[in-house]
Formats: sequence, structure tokens, C-alpha cells
Amino acid sequence: MGYCSLRACLEDLRRTGRLVEIEQSIDPHLEMGAIQRRVYAAGGPALWFKNVRGCRFSMASNLFGTRERLHFIFRDAVKILPRILRLGVDPGDFMRRPGLYLNWRTPWAGWCSQPKRVRTGPVFQETCTLSELPHLRSWPKDGGAYITLPQVYSEDPDSPGLLRSNLGMYRVQLDGNDYLEAPGQREVGIHYQIHRGIGIHHAQAIARGEKLRVNVFVGGPPAMAIAAVMPLPEGMSELLFAGILNQRRIRMANVPQSAYSRSAGLRDLLPVSAEADFALCGYLDPDVLKREGPFGDHLGYYSLEHDFPVLRVEKIFCRRDAVWPFTVVGRPPQEDSMIGEFIHEMVRDLMPNTIPGVREVHAVDDCGVHPLLLAIGSERYVPYQDPRRPMELLTLANAILGTGQLSLAKYLFIAAGEDDPTLHVQDVSRFLLHVLERVDWRTDLHFQTGTTTDTLDYSGGGFNRGSKLVVSAAGPVRRRLPHAFADLISSSAADSSVEGSASSHSDGLAIPENFQIGRRTVILPGILLLEAPPWNDDGTQHDAEHFAERFCAAFSPKDPINAFPLIILTDRDSCAPDSVRDFLWTTFTKSDPARDIFGIGPVMENRHVGFEGSLLIDARRKTFHAPELEEDPEITRRVEALAAPGAPLHGIY
Repeated sequence: MGYCSLRACLEDLRRTGRLVEIEQSIDPHLEMGAIQRRVYAAGGPALWFKNVRGCRFSMASNLFGTRERLHFIFRDAVKILPRILRLGVDPGDFMRRPGLYLNWRTPWAGWCSQPKRVRTGPVFQETCTLSELPHLRSWPKDGGAYITLPQVYSEDPDSPGLLRSNLGMYRVQLDGNDYLEAPGQREVGIHYQIHRGIGIHHAQAIARGEKLRVNVFVGGPPAMAIAAVMPLPEGMSELLFAGILNQRRIRMANVPQSAYSRSAGLRDLLPVSAEADFALCGYLDPDVLKREGPFGDHLGYYSLEHDFPVLRVEKIFCRRDAVWPFTVVGRPPQEDSMIGEFIHEMVRDLMPNTIPGVREVHAVDDCGVHPLLLAIGSERYVPYQDPRRPMELLTLANAILGTGQLSLAKYLFIAAGEDDPTLHVQDVSRFLLHVLERVDWRTDLHFQTGTTTDTLDYSGGGFNRGSKLVVSAAGPVRRRLPHAFADLISSSAADSSVEGSASSHSDGLAIPENFQIGRRTVILPGILLLEAPPWNDDGTQHDAEHFAERFCAAFSPKDPINAFPLIILTDRDSCAPDSVRDFLWTTFTKSDPARDIFGIGPVMENRHVGFEGSLLIDARRKTFHAPELEEDPEITRRVEALAAPGAPLHGIY
């Protein structure tokens, strides 16, 4: 059976040796976040901070920090969910109409999926104020304190009710900027990105000229937090999934009338998660936006200040023994990486029926999820065609980029499963090599320009603005990928028309010296990293020196450098050459396809852009990019001292 409360889960983890209680006084301002990052990186236990500096509530983190712990917390559900998904039904229809199948074949799961209305619950035991809540600040330049594991609840204004509700994890800024906290005027920021369920409800409320009621739950059954990040179909309530995952019905209680004045107008108040540890109840004013941010986010950068809706908080309820759960995001991997893997494990078998022809999809966590998506699909349109070329793959790519949060992908690499039945998207290195062996840069690049992108990604030069690229690959191997410079065939010196004189490097690339290329690294077969001079802004967010264009123009498609089908330009201080993980993060978070992709031997046919030679991605740091996340050196010194021999956190990280 699942847990009825967060405290019940924490006690279970403690009894089984999966949690450590920390009695030392810890500051939620930067210290606690730095500790969490280290414990997660060490594969450490869940943490229960019993003595939070400046706050009467305890705090807990790293509940979901390992695969083993996730499977322990949801041990009953992980047994039944695969059986549910293996029912003799259409998995896509199951996601749209779970109640039909759950009640038909698995009555207990069907019963658990239905949220239950109750009159009251432990969450109403006490009330508190915004200033009394734990104020977690994870990174030095964060604009304030944030709720990092919120469950933001709203209902369809046109058709309210539990089954038409949305439960999402949208970050909540508790203080800073222009948010007010005074009697009758308490505000917090609600940051929701594009393509989120609350946005649909908010648009409906604005169209009706009404405020949108919103409740923010913190804590309660751990299944509620996982459900809040589930990529469910539009119109399906996350409460259904939370009940299945928790193996007990989610209890939703009406707000006590005694908590509001008689004139408050209680008709439109939303229900509250009865077992939550905290509940912030209020509304979004349709006429008010305020600056939210900055915030150190899961791409590894700060998302900057932008106008977002303001939640006017009317009441804050809490349990008498309330615990404040939190996580810390930053450059992956972090705890949210494990949550993503767990969710993928549960829903991966649904993909072939959700988008027929798509066998697998993988959002690469090392890049922060949305920048890079890998997919394997079928290529059946002209089965007698020899050699095979991408056709059905392009249809599937459009379907993927039109499906839920997959639509936020910036780069989508898609390959034909028929070419290698043993290929899997989880093996990122092997997948990229498979594509590079087969791709034809003249025909297999498909750009979408001037489109909406992930709210957190600033590589396109603006907010929610950028481009996308589909790279498709099908057919036989067309090239042998060099594993090292020694694999290159010796080539003659550069032609006299080449800019400058040839490099004296013995790597066989014949790069002109006046490009001042530094370290050269073959990070994977066929992928060449080149350290280049810094990017130079011309005042219009473009490279004043046109370095990438000039570099590509210095070579012909027959030059030895083209043995590497993919070339990446990096900064001299870049971490990209250090590992494949660093290469992935650098390349796909620091580039926008339409701005930063170039190539040797450009060709254009019917407005389709391609290249006869190598493809080049300019992954240097740009002046308009958001700042990277870095710890405060003093905080680093303090938290590392806490883990020294004899110190209270020794042995935990």
C-alpha cells in the first residue's frame, strides 16, 4: 500500500536505512541546496533536516535521488503498472480513458484511481504565513526563495471538477522582486512554461474575465509530486494517476468555511489535498503580471527575469507536524533526472501506440531534456526502394514535435529501426554514430525557424523564441567514421586560395593557422571538437567576425577535415572535451539550429538548405546566453567542511 502522508514515507525510509536525519542547524539559504547536490552526486540517502535555521518546520530532500529508492517508495505500484499497460487494449486509449480499462480488468487499480471527496483533513490543522514557510534559495543569483516541489492545482473554469483538474509542477517564487507580503496583500510568483495544463485553464479564465483559482500543495503522499510532472494527455487529471501510483485514493477536502469571512464568496474555492503538509490557496488576477526570476534551472543556467502571473495568496494551511520537501535543480544530472528516468520507465511502452510508427523516444537528460530528442521510427512508405531514404521518418518527426512536451525539443535526431534492430535510443553515443554513418547533410536536415521554444532556453536570442532541427537518417552506411586523427588519409597542403597558410599540426586536418584553432579532440568517432577564439557580438546578436562562415568557406567538400561529418566549435575554457556528457551539454544547450549551424559546401535546392561536406555547430558561449550556474565559494567551503572527518555530515558525501 502507498503512503498516506509524507511523514509516513520518511519514517519508512528511516526505518529501512534509506534516510539520514540531520540535527545540525542548516541554513536554507544556499547551504541546504549545496548539500543536496553533493549527496545526490554521491548516490546518498534521503535527507531530513530537523533543525532549519530561521524556520520552525523541518525540511526533507533527495527522496527520489536513486532508482532503488524510487522503486522502494512506489514498490506496490511498479508491480501493477506494467500489468495494466500490458492489457489487451490500445495503450493510447488507456491514457485517454483509463477508467474504462481499470474498472473492467483491474478493479482495485480502478478504485484507487478515483479521487475521493472528504470533509476535512490534517492539512487544516494549522495556518501560517508566507514568512513562516521555509525559504529555500539554491543558487547565488536566484531572485528569491522558491518552492521546488510544488503541486499546483487548478480546474477547468468552463467545466470544473476533480476529473477536469490539472496538477502541475510549476515553480513558485516566495519572495523577492516586487512581490508583496502584507495583511490582505500576499503574493507569490507562478512560473509556468508554454504547453502546460494550467495555461489552458488560465486562458479560459481570462476569456471569461475571471480570476483563476489556484491552490499550491507541498508535501503529502509522494505520488502527488510524481503525478504533477507526468506527461499526461490534455484533459486527463493527474489525480487519477496519483491514485494508481499511491495504491490508495487521493483525498481532496473542501476548505473549511470557518477559515474565510462570510463575505469571501466561497462558491469558487478549490478543494485541497487533504494529506498535504502545506496548502497555499489563492487566485491569479487576470490583469496582473510581475517579474519572476532569475532561477538556477535544470539546463544548467539561470532562467532570467520575465513577467509571469501572480498568485494572490488568501490562506496558507499546514499540518501540525508539517515537513517541507524540496529538490535542487541545476546542470544535469540532478534528482529530477531520476524522476525523469522513473517516469520514462513507466510510460515507454505506450509510445508505439501513441504515435504509430514511433518505436522509441528519448529526451537526453545530459542536455537538460528538451534540447536534444532521439527517436527510432519505421521507414515503410516505399519498402521496395533501394537504397532506403527518410520519408515516413519525416512524418513521424512532425508527429513527435506536435505531441505534448515533446514539442519543446530543439534538436530531433530520428533513425529508421529497420537499419539496425538492435539500436536503442538510451545508448546515446551509439545512436549518434548510427546517424552519422548514414546521414546525408545535403537532404537530411529539416529546419523550423522563427518558432516557439522551451521557456528556459535562451540560445535563440529571445524568450520562447528560436528554431528547431530534425536530422533524419535511413539506409545503408555511407561513410566510415574516424576514431582518431591517425585514421585520416594523408592529404596535400591546402590550396593557395585557402585563407592563410596551412596549420603545422600533424593531425592531417590542414586547418589554416590564422583561425587560431586550439585543442582538437575526437570526442566520439566522426565528431571533432575544435577550440576557437571567443564569439564576438556585432551589436545585433550576430558574430561580428563571421568566424564559423569563414571557417567553413576555407575548405572544400574534398578536404581531409570532411572525414569528420560533425564539427563542433567550442570556447577555449569549455568543458566539452572532458567527456561525452560534457560534449552533449555544451553542444546542445549553447546552440540554436538556425543561428549556429553551418557547413562545408553549402547547397540550396527549392529553399532546402544542405551541405556537401561536414556539418558545423557553433557551440561557443554567446553574449545573449543566460549565465551558467556556479556556487558561492564561501558556501562551498562551509558545506565541504561539514563533511570533513568528525563533522556532522561526514560519510554522507
